Amino acid sequence: MHSLTEPVLRFFADVSVQVGMPQDVGLTLGGKRRVVPILGGEVCGQGWTARVLPGGADFQRILNDQVSELDARYVLETDAGDMIFVQNRAVRTASADVMHRLLRGEPVDPAAVYFRCTPRFETSSKALSWIEERVFLGTGERRPVEVVMRFFEVA
Repeated sequence: MHSLTEPVLRFFADVSVQVGMPQDVGLTLGGKRRVVPILGGEVCGQGWTARVLPGGADFQRILNDQVSELDARYVLETDAGDMIFVQNRAVRTASADVMHRLLRGEPVDPAAVYFRCTPRFETSSKALSWIEERVFLGTGERRPVEVVMRFFEVA
């Protein structure tokens, strides 16, 4: 028997990211590419809040009718004034019909979509430096004008 500790998920934050109209790059050798501008948003953790600064983007690769890889990069500013760079990679899968509706910006039943992510954080804040030393997982939901996610620290 191994003495390895089984991972436990601890709530880290709820995130709401407002997004703009996707820029369709087209079909490339790596799949269909889209860039979705990040316009702003908010974060609420236990005892802290932050805002999502405008200017980031979600770089998407649509692999086929059912699978998308997402790579969102943006900056948070906490209520204490600390800055956090976020790179959030995700996998989003659904049936072809649901995925087509989702890509057109239509509302879909979140239960019909698998959306899991692995956010990574970078910060110059001494008080928050611990977040650079941890693994985080998340689950998400794409809505017509926003993406909502819940992040967990893997303890």
